[in-house]
Amino acid sequence: MAIQMVDVLPVLPPRPRDAHKGDFGRVLVVAGSRGMSGAAVLCAGAALRGGAGLVRLAVPAGVLPIVASSNPCYMTAGLPEDEQGRFASEGAPALLELAREASVLVAGPGLGRGAAQVDLVRALLAQTDRPFVLDADGLTAVAAEEGLLRGRAAPLILTPHPGEFGRLIGRDTSAVQADRQNLAVNYAAAHGVILVLKGHGTIVTDGTRVYVNTTGNPGMATGGMGDVLAGLIGALLGQGLEAFAAAQLGVCLHGRAGDLAAADIGEVGLIASDLLDYLPRAFRPV
Repeated sequence: MAIQMVDVLPVLPPRPRDAHKGDFGRVLVVAGSRGMSGAAVLCAGAALRGGAGLVRLAVPAGVLPIVASSNPCYMTAGLPEDEQGRFASEGAPALLELAREASVLVAGPGLGRGAAQVDLVRALLAQTDRPFVLDADGLTAVAAEEGLLRGRAAPLILTPHPGEFGRLIGRDTSAVQADRQNLAVNYAAAHGVILVLKGHGTIVTDGTRVYVNTTGNPGMATGGMGDVLAGLIGALLGQGLEAFAAAQLGVCLHGRAGDLAAADIGEVGLIASDLLDYLPRAFRPV
């Protein structure tokens, strides 16, 4: 199989002067649980900073006051929760209805890995036809159900770190890191997905094309960075970029925002929420 190495970045088209918010995507973020409300805030905030026209954040009802007060610019929906403050299975009909109103889905950050959360993600995969970014705990839903990946009517982007990818393919992290590109390409080709294998030199592949990112710095090795990336890619999908292009540009801009932040405040104190402040500058032409 011939692999095409891609190094030219896509660009977003200019915004028409008569544009309205509906032109730039309606992103539904499904995220968060008790103790992990920050993941939801970071992901939805990145979708906003990434240019999405409308962002709705669906969370378990118990964390709704936290996430609603964290940013006035996204809409929120509180769904039934279980005893641990995670999404409960009773919320599936309402969640599917929210998904039908969206143009892009992002799911996984801070969800938890219980049976109900796995079932909800599987329902979203099986019963929706929207472009989908699946991250973090959401990846648990497909680890043992790979049949959900193929045959979707819309693109699916998976964004694992090496440990999560190892769980998807039954390998340990060291084995993943020793053969990152080949494993990523083979998985994407076999399952018909866009794979974003995070880490130093993040790899984006659809099984035939490969992009290796060169932006970013060690200060980004801290919790929450992946949540920001998932929301950013979702926003770019909502603005009409093809899935590989959205993942490619999202990875580059994410790292560029981290580089801009590190240049101002240093690497040691860099945190994920800093990227929300620097993403607008990352979009400017270099």
